Amino acid sequence: MIDVLFISSSNPPVNLVADTVRLLDAEGARVWYGGTVPSAGKDDELVDVPFADRHRLPRTNLRHAVGLPNGERVWLRNRTDSWLREKARAAHVIVALDNGSIYTVWQLARRNRAARAVFGLSPALASVRELAREGGTPARGSSLPSPSFIAQETLRVARELPASVARALTSRSIMRSSLGAKLWRVPLRAPGVPDRLRVATGRRVAEAMNWAGRRSGAAYALALTATHISDPATKAELLDDSVQQELDRGVVPEHLGDAVQALLAHADESAENGRIDAAAQSLLRALMLGFHRVVHIDQLSSPLAEDAEAYVKPFHRSRAMQTVATTRGRVRPAAPPPTDRPLRLLVMVRANDHFLPQILDRYREHPGVELRYLDLAQHRALRDASSAPLRVLKERLGGDDEYAETVERLLRPHLDWADTVFLDWCLAPSGMLTTIDPGDTRMIIRLHSYEAFTRWTHMADFSRIDDLVFVADHVRDLAEVVVPQLSGPQAPRKPVLHNAMPLNDFARPKTPDARFNLGLVGVGQVAKDPLWAVEVLRLLREEDERYRLWMVGGDMPHKNSRASRNYRNEMEKVLDPLVESGAVLRLGPTDDVAGKLVDLGFILSTSVREGSHNALMEGAASGAVPVVRNWPFYADKANGARTLYPEGWIVETPAAAAERVLQVNASEENWHDNGKLASKYALSTWDWSVVSADFDRLFLGEQK
Repeated sequence: MIDVLFISSSNPPVNLVADTVRLLDAEGARVWYGGTVPSAGKDDELVDVPFADRHRLPRTNLRHAVGLPNGERVWLRNRTDSWLREKARAAHVIVALDNGSIYTVWQLARRNRAARAVFGLSPALASVRELAREGGTPARGSSLPSPSFIAQETLRVARELPASVARALTSRSIMRSSLGAKLWRVPLRAPGVPDRLRVATGRRVAEAMNWAGRRSGAAYALALTATHISDPATKAELLDDSVQQELDRGVVPEHLGDAVQALLAHADESAENGRIDAAAQSLLRALMLGFHRVVHIDQLSSPLAEDAEAYVKPFHRSRAMQTVATTRGRVRPAAPPPTDRPLRLLVMVRANDHFLPQILDRYREHPGVELRYLDLAQHRALRDASSAPLRVLKERLGGDDEYAETVERLLRPHLDWADTVFLDWCLAPSGMLTTIDPGDTRMIIRLHSYEAFTRWTHMADFSRIDDLVFVADHVRDLAEVVVPQLSGPQAPRKPVLHNAMPLNDFARPKTPDARFNLGLVGVGQVAKDPLWAVEVLRLLREEDERYRLWMVGGDMPHKNSRASRNYRNEMEKVLDPLVESGAVLRLGPTDDVAGKLVDLGFILSTSVREGSHNALMEGAASGAVPVVRNWPFYADKANGARTLYPEGWIVETPAAAAERVLQVNASEENWHDNGKLASKYALSTWDWSVVSADFDRLFLGEQK
């Protein structure tokens, strides 16, 4: 016997119900009916329907249910009814006869996991016949509910039902269950649905999943909807929203590549049809998503490190991006340094002058240089113009001549005065600076490391730059792959110069206990990977509990991204007991790094990527023995940590790092000798007294 439970929240069509019950009876099924019948006349008519059992469900709404959608109100007043619960547990098929009972049927099917839940009389009859053909009924609780309840009807719901009912079908309780969330994907991929309806449904489902705490499900719903959308703008918008939700959670999005491709396709289509504003906006979003810090900066890996060429290929194929990257060159070459007067050197930056003090001091006092310093952040018009990426792209695409005129007006007085412009950091100002022809002024930009993982290098015209200065060979290698302009016929020169660091003051006598103290200076970024250092410490303390880790520097900012916060939260859990036991000392930020280094016998570089690790170089200059992780971003590349530093400093794993420390510390004399060698190498290679000559050659040319 196949047991069927009908549930109704309103007056059912009595004749149709009666005919269906007779057909079900002929198929060997018995039907139970539970319903709220507002009309007494209808109740009397139901007496003649051949139900096996009939029960009147409660009609009075609970006070706390007022204001909820009708479907939820029906469930709340019926869920404790003993007759309904008993029949629902025994039923093989549970049938919703109207919109108001759909939510109740779904809830009952969750509790009877073998029952088939359907909406309507025809699906009820089809389900019974299917069970009859199968030769029996399923064992109680042996399987998940059939998807027919929502799978067959959600598309109709999306088309026809009022918003209040649709809201009930996407309620928090449904979306919190994996079954409900999965079944709602059916109408999102169903064929033949108009784009407008599919988009509205997809956004409703995503909103409900977010409300229910299923963040990844919400992003997936938007991406799934986008795959069936024909309009390029709508498709790009949906994928953009999907990916942004994942980025906001600190997760590298599964559909990042799809979103970038869709945005680039929309940019290309818009540009070809003369819609420059739309093209620039889509192109900017593609760049912002593709080079988002959650993907490259606040993770322990990056697709640019894994395969930079493959990652940037979609950008290089984009016709709109090719237009932006088209080199325009300069009308005439830069003039040589003057011989009859001092060189006029304009040093330009936007707020971050961390790497400039020694350079500024040297050339302010240099008899052959007249120096001016321009911080773009201190001048409102220049600040605004240097942080206008959308206008840069529009100008490159031929749609904002006014921006170029503004930049010309703001920069020309500075360019006319200067013989050489030196812009530190290849960030947003580089796009502004290369918007206009520099005349015969020599143009130099310095790219540290961070910039190679951002969108800014894709928005500059390097054919108007004479020298693009790098701090290390491995950074230059990556930039050349990422930015084709750097290898073309109009590419700038690409010298490698170490940062300006005064290291002599770091060479101070060590304290007696220093040889058992490991130093990690700078822990404010995920890339520093302090947890790697903690693992080294753990291995060392298994051998000798005198080893301690000293962490110098500010904490990771909460505002960077959720990915950064996630790493910091994990780090804090690990560090708290170690700090409490005294195994780890957290010194916080300091203006006297040299003073802290006298207590450190070893200096660690545990980073996954670096350009030129200044803190390590300072530690080495102090006589702390360097232990350098082979930075994973560059470990398999031609250049990296192992080509920047002496071979003996490099280790591959925490175990190898601990082994190096133990070998060096085999005796105090051995540790002392290794520290002296490290200090001698650092001072002879990276001290400003050595590196300043390279900057003289850069700015002034070969000196006679």
